[in-house]
Amino acid sequence: MGGMTNILDHIPTLSLAAQENDPDGFAQAFGDSFQTFGFAVIADHGIDAGLIDKAWAETRKLFELSEDVKRGYYSAELAGQRGYTPFGTEIAKDATHVDLKEFWHIGRDLPAGHRFRDHMPDNIWPTELPAFRATFEAMYAAFDHAGNRLLSAIARYLGLAPDWFVPAVENGNSVMRLLHYPPVSQDAPGIRAGAHGDINLITLLLGAEEGGLQLLTREGDWLSITPPEGAMVINVGDMLERLTNHRLPSTIHRVLNPPPERRHIPRYSMPFFLHLASDFMIETLPGCVDADHPNLYPDPITANEFLVQRLIEIGLKK
Repeated sequence: MGGMTNILDHIPTLSLAAQENDPDGFAQAFGDSFQTFGFAVIADHGIDAGLIDKAWAETRKLFELSEDVKRGYYSAELAGQRGYTPFGTEIAKDATHVDLKEFWHIGRDLPAGHRFRDHMPDNIWPTELPAFRATFEAMYAAFDHAGNRLLSAIARYLGLAPDWFVPAVENGNSVMRLLHYPPVSQDAPGIRAGAHGDINLITLLLGAEEGGLQLLTREGDWLSITPPEGAMVINVGDMLERLTNHRLPSTIHRVLNPPPERRHIPRYSMPFFLHLASDFMIETLPGCVDADHPNLYPDPITANEFLVQRLIEIGLKK
């Protein structure tokens, strides 16, 4: 394995605000970052800083609730899709240690009678925290909006109409995860969250500033990602990799434990896993197939079939 490098030597921090005046220039820069690294760092993402501060405060309060109270919001039937998931439940594919984290999932509120309701359950809200629901409904909508702006850039980059993804993600099974990695002991193993790829279309992450997030480059080196304060880290998920015939790679990433002198500090992060609509047919884009890149996925699959297949692999679904 090669040396450690700060990713910002390689990945430029892009401003989503630049998309307004120069949509093609932004799309090119964002797509190039995705194509090279499977990751991008985005500043000026348009999510209100005051709302984000409120969301972090509510996240801390949530994980400070007693173990009993939190476990009351855990539902084994829901396989962790909504509400609380305790420590030691999720394991990265092929890993031997369960990850040292607890988390809470917030999903999309579907209209009554919607055809996706059979597999997209209602949200669970903690009654102990009166401001929690309104804060995270606003946060979910803000992530959704930022995600759609980024997808329009990806569509342009791939030579598709800028609004190509709009129907593809409508009422998609996107999930916001509030994540708490507690302080770890001085002699803890080096890995906080095992190496893994994301299943979804793209992931939008807030809270990577504490450090520890690393991606695996095509050359086999681990690169540390330390975004500027308040910036968002975006990565390609397996669904986008499949749709683009691996032109945009879903990059393996992990979270390292901090150095011993910082191990007393908890880490919080807030990924938004943006998903396609459940019945969207993932079919290789014709523009990503040529003589040098034959279609790796001649058999299309719906987004929900793909998700279920992968959740079984990581042990969240039996």
